[in-house]
Amino acid sequence: MKKGELVPDLVLKDQNGHDFNFRDLMGKKAFVVYFYPKDFTPGCTKEACSFRDSYQEFQDLGAEVIGISADTTTSHAKFSKKYSLPYIFLSDRDKRARKAFDVKANLMGLLPGRETFVFSKSGTLLHRFNSMNAAKHMPEALEILKNYQN
Repeated sequence: MKKGELVPDLVLKDQNGHDFNFRDLMGKKAFVVYFYPKDFTPGCTKEACSFRDSYQEFQDLGAEVIGISADTTTSHAKFSKKYSLPYIFLSDRDKRARKAFDVKANLMGLLPGRETFVFSKSGTLLHRFNSMNAAKHMPEALEILKNYQN
């Protein structure tokens, strides 16, 4: 995906087993979509908790947060419950979302990529950020949204 493109028209299952379509957010709120390798791993847990700890700031900016990995909806439900994660988690078992967003694997293809996308209220891509450093994603996304709002 490139800056200015619309969020893909894609439906995935959330942690509660319900269908979620990214396009349903268009016209309603800005949103952050972050792809991460795996539930319950140290870096991914740290990243998820950093979004949790700043979730109210995202909400105050009128934005939603969405985490995506290839884990099952059951794993996502356990992960979000264990760490009190208040936002949406989507299961991408067949990697359709990774393909649609063009998220590449890292470490010579051994690890699923860690990448964050920030979308405007209209569903257009404002910013794309790729780093295996989990700690960098939340502050980067929050900063982009703050600047977008102003």
